[in-house]
Amino acid sequence: MIFLLSYFVALTQINTLAKDAEISIITIGPGKQLYDSFGHNAIRVSDPSGGKDLAFNYGTFDFNTPNFYIKFGQGKLPYALSVSTYDDFLRNYIAEKRSIKQQKLDITYGEKIAIFEYLLDNAQPSNREYQYDFFFDNCATRIRDVIALNLGSKLSYQEKQYAPSLYSFRELIQQRLYWNSWGSLGIDIALGAVIDRTASPWEHQFLPDYVFESLKSATITRNNKTTALIDEQITVNDPKYIAKSDGLASFLLSPFFVFLILAIGIVYKTLKDSKQQKRSRWLDGILFLITGIIGVLLLVLWTATDHTATVTNYNILWAFPLNLIFCTLVSKKVPKKWIKSYVSFLIILLTLLVVHWLTGVQVFAPALLPLVIALFIRYVYLVRYLKR
Repeated sequence: MIFLLSYFVALTQINTLAKDAEISIITIGPGKQLYDSFGHNAIRVSDPSGGKDLAFNYGTFDFNTPNFYIKFGQGKLPYALSVSTYDDFLRNYIAEKRSIKQQKLDITYGEKIAIFEYLLDNAQPSNREYQYDFFFDNCATRIRDVIALNLGSKLSYQEKQYAPSLYSFRELIQQRLYWNSWGSLGIDIALGAVIDRTASPWEHQFLPDYVFESLKSATITRNNKTTALIDEQITVNDPKYIAKSDGLASFLLSPFFVFLILAIGIVYKTLKDSKQQKRSRWLDGILFLITGIIGVLLLVLWTATDHTATVTNYNILWAFPLNLIFCTLVSKKVPKKWIKSYVSFLIILLTLLVVHWLTGVQVFAPALLPLVIALFIRYVYLVRYLKR
């Protein structure tokens, strides 16, 4: 259960710390759900002498927020810093069998006070909310920034130690997801080319495990003496379970297999149409309708939300929004003559998609490949048919 900061102020005089108080960074491992796949971070303030053991968590939001789903879709849902007892914070993660690691900071009493007061100020009702951004302002980057802001130039990260190889934001995400999963597919379709640039070591810390690794090698310098930032590292919970694979059943429901079957169906119907010198108008109408709907959603994410990662999304090259308007026109027995030119334009867009993919402008979901090939074949046949 999450308690408001004012509750602790009233009951425990939270704004004081004993000399033997400790500040630690907590890293939670990934869970089984998509939103748990990247782990979590929090800050623990342990003060046995003062009777306090608190967890400061920047990863909370309120389901009772007015227009919750609209704000979530628009990227306007406020996240907040919450304060709870450490035991309450751990309870759900232990029940979910997620790994929990603690890194105790080797810092002075004055530095502990500075971090603690910073957290208390952040937890005030007027300060606790912030505009969440998955890559640049989340539960992990907030922890990183709390440490960096309060330790200042005394703190030094060993970038080659915690980030020996640099990856793009998309690569960092996909390292933590199975490529042939619906969650991975959805992320690759929804997020644009902006996440295909290489992230700096500092930016790698949008992921909780990179915060953990960066602290392992971080140092702090005082009076010309450099020491390790971490005094002690403890494994709080280490569930040793083996993930079960559903084998064939899982593959048969995977995106790649589903799109492969759809692609085979589209190509088969196209070859049959070619032999019979006819056109399955319903198939063209359905393809235009579905790709058009997806395209409109991508366009909305690109232009009408505050999500920074959904802009410049070249998935719009295969899911073109105008297809939604033209789905009924292409389904007619005798389409307008200019429809042939429009379909030729769609072929050009698919060609541009391949160019973008090969040159690294944007990386697309591998599971989409069968569908893209099938769309290309269908569009080429459609142009040839409409010429007649």
